[in-house]
Amino acid sequence: MEYIYSLVLFTVASSATPGPNNILVMTSGVNFGVKKSLPVFCGICVGFALMLLLVGIGFGQIFEVFPNLNTMIKIVGVGYLLYLAWIIAGSSNSFKSKEQQKPLTFLNGALFQWVNAKAWIVATGAVAAFTTSGDEHLVQVALVASTFLVLSFPSVGIWLIFGSWLKKYLNTKANQKVFNLTMASLLIISVLPVLGELIEKFT
Repeated sequence: MEYIYSLVLFTVASSATPGPNNILVMTSGVNFGVKKSLPVFCGICVGFALMLLLVGIGFGQIFEVFPNLNTMIKIVGVGYLLYLAWIIAGSSNSFKSKEQQKPLTFLNGALFQWVNAKAWIVATGAVAAFTTSGDEHLVQVALVASTFLVLSFPSVGIWLIFGSWLKKYLNTKANQKVFNLTMASLLIISVLPVLGELIEKFT
């Protein structure tokens, strides 16, 4: 039972604390509201659980065999993250704009996990801390992934609700533009460690 308590606390703490996923969800809530943000919200929650499952069953070992694949994914990942930051920075005030911009999709949220530095740290940390080698490994990995799948919805959902609530205070296009640029900047900052690693690798 102590194992379950520890896993639950770890899951809630890592899912509810500030990070790229929560920034993305909150920004979507501000710009599009809860209903239109549900696809990207669900994509983040389901996508991370799937990522953790794949890491747990040995996906990380593929990078050890094919190290260049890891580098390629990081390069694509940096580009994808910068693209998402660009979308956020250019998001208009949906209740002021005549042209309704589209919110991010389920696939956007799911793919975002593979370029999210915090997601990698949490996934590898969870597998290392809450699984052991042996016959029970896959069962333990499935339990950890399932726990994250269930608890990430309320943990990340708090940020979506907060973003939707914050929307009423960003009642001018200028204020929302400042908010979007701030959130886009935070996403770019989150990728700087990976970018620095790539620059060091090729210099």
